[in-house]
Amino acid sequence: MITKLPEIIAKLPAAERSLCERLFKVITGTGHLIVPPTMRASVEQGFGSVGAVEHQQIVRVTNRVTLDTTIFNPLRGKRPQPVNQNQNLEQMIEAGRATDNPFAKPLETTAPDVFGRIEGAYSVTSANIAKLEVWHGLTIFNEYHPLEFSQPQVIDYLLTAREWAEAAHQEDPKAIYFLFLWNCLWRAGSSILHGHAQMCLGHEMHYGQIERLRRDAAIYSDRHKRSYFNDLVQVHRALGLTADPADRVKAMAHLTPTCDREIILLTDLYSPELGEALYKVLAYYKSLGVNSFNVVIQMSPISNSSEDWSGFPVLARIVDRGDASIRNNDWGSINLFASSVATTDPFSLAQGFRDWLRKNP
Repeated sequence: MITKLPEIIAKLPAAERSLCERLFKVITGTGHLIVPPTMRASVEQGFGSVGAVEHQQIVRVTNRVTLDTTIFNPLRGKRPQPVNQNQNLEQMIEAGRATDNPFAKPLETTAPDVFGRIEGAYSVTSANIAKLEVWHGLTIFNEYHPLEFSQPQVIDYLLTAREWAEAAHQEDPKAIYFLFLWNCLWRAGSSILHGHAQMCLGHEMHYGQIERLRRDAAIYSDRHKRSYFNDLVQVHRALGLTADPADRVKAMAHLTPTCDREIILLTDLYSPELGEALYKVLAYYKSLGVNSFNVVIQMSPISNSSEDWSGFPVLARIVDRGDASIRNNDWGSINLFASSVATTDPFSLAQGFRDWLRKNP
């Protein structure tokens, strides 16, 4: 479907087509090469057909407002990947239970923040021993296994992290810029197997990408007298890229994903419903075989600031980081310095998530 994006946009009603073209620039092309006879058998085995390799459809989508760009070529997802042949993932995770796990007894082996700890029903907080920020904490899950979580547990993780931010803010009133991070397994950047999330609370200005998004949305609003975020949802809805995982929460299969299978949850409130929606996205991921992922929550400051944050929603962004048993990195120079690259189709992602929600209300 992503290779048909220009045709899909062209068939939209005039108002929706105009809005889509205002927000997104779509460039398509075909990359050609010649497969020599000596490679034909291996190409057919690895990629399905010689023709698919000799004539590759490339789609580049750019958000005109934020300049986020993603290049799509589903064929790249069929490239051979080196896999750890010694242990399967479950064996590696279970082996971690017997090793030195600093989160096994967090009240004894982690440091509290100066204001103490926040204890949730399924988690407890600690200070991060190697800080990214003046206020940098951990929400340590009671459940060791990083891929075993229920809806009540995910809701608890989010609310416990938010309560930590309030406690840090009470201790330091100038700390107001909250960031929630959940890195699951090595591919996502986690160094400890035991399930956990991280929280940061910053001073003076929000983290760069969030502040850039606020400024871009403000410029768009001034220019068009419309909400950028409302228009972003409207475009994704018109293209069939949305779902409704919880009350007051809209899900979008992102048209310019940072990594594969990016789903954005957009709501007006940091609430249990956001945790419910996040759980459903992660449960859907697991049904696809995803075992490594990143979650971030981007939101306005938790207290008054000098900037105008009116209309800025709570955004939870979730991406698939691939099979944790695969040892190569999924990011290279192009991702760091030019454009995101994706192999999964957001149209298939959205349809699959809607189908999953119907079966798992």
